[in-house]
Amino acid sequence: MRLALFGLIFVILSATTKANEISPPNTGVSGVYEVMIGTDEPEPLLTFLNQFGFEVIDKGALSAEQANKVYGVQSKLNSYRLQNNDIDSHGLIRILHWDKPISNGVGYAQPETVGQRMMVMRTKDIFHLNDIFNDARYSGEKWFATQPVYDDLYDMTEGKLNVINRRIGVREMAAYGELMNIVFYQRYGYTIPGYGTIDDDSPLATSEITHNDFILAGSSKEDMYRQTDYYRDVLGFKPEGPVVLDGDWQAGPKAVFNMADGASHWYRGFVSPNNIAGKLKFFVNPDPRPDRSHEQRAGAKGITLHSVFTDKLSTIHQLAIKHQLKTTSIIDNEFNEKAFTFVGDDGSTWQVLQQPKLKNPAVTELNFLKK
Repeated sequence: MRLALFGLIFVILSATTKANEISPPNTGVSGVYEVMIGTDEPEPLLTFLNQFGFEVIDKGALSAEQANKVYGVQSKLNSYRLQNNDIDSHGLIRILHWDKPISNGVGYAQPETVGQRMMVMRTKDIFHLNDIFNDARYSGEKWFATQPVYDDLYDMTEGKLNVINRRIGVREMAAYGELMNIVFYQRYGYTIPGYGTIDDDSPLATSEITHNDFILAGSSKEDMYRQTDYYRDVLGFKPEGPVVLDGDWQAGPKAVFNMADGASHWYRGFVSPNNIAGKLKFFVNPDPRPDRSHEQRAGAKGITLHSVFTDKLSTIHQLAIKHQLKTTSIIDNEFNEKAFTFVGDDGSTWQVLQQPKLKNPAVTELNFLKK
């Protein structure tokens, strides 16, 4: 069984799995480095994210002319890079303060609206978070929080359960808002080093962003392959396996996506060969869903871009051009990093950076440690 939202890998592809499985090029790509959130009011957003342990570690700025070259957006830009604890290889956030946002973005919408992006964090207390988001909703803020749901994803629980022999698994929930959608999960009975590290000083006991979800247009398995193959062929991500049909029979996705009885979606996951975290998860619905994908673009408010880094910047740039993706030149971004920005076949916008100096290199070996 493959569940949609949990940030773990259990299927490792071999080169001989299937004839249609193509080995990704060696691009040196990281897991997802940053989630980028557009806004015209950075201070409330910075205060909000600080509650989840994210603190500003760098600032940058571009003129409208420079921003047009880097992002294709004719607007003055001030950026803030935020990091959770000392995790610097993946799971950061970049706030894009646009002087003139081009739109309000996807905005507050029902779960599985086409164009939605979701960032995922681990927490120590999921019920506390559920209370907090429900309190915010009752106070008039636009938040919809799903009820936390438990599942033993990997059949690790054994024997008769009691005080001594306790359940092993995860509980998760989602919070849907105006600028961002967040999925939280809490582990029971095990941990994974390098995947969801929580600082004791984090006000809400939450981690870096461990993986990211994308709701895409289309209705078929073929639509999924067509839109997401470039993650393998251009960026060098490794597919977890073939596209599969998930649905309401799975407790986690049914709750997090608020799925109606009988609902389903096509799922495909990717992971960097250089980091167990920073995963990508994609969903295409066979049945009609609200579509706001036209608002999913750089310069809008909300989660509209993501970044990765590599020590082979020109290699990925050449691959993007070869695959006829809309691509900028390699130039300095607002942090004076060599980078280029491109739009993929699924409408997602990516910035690829020259690899930074890391204090804590990525973990590449997946280990489950029972507690």
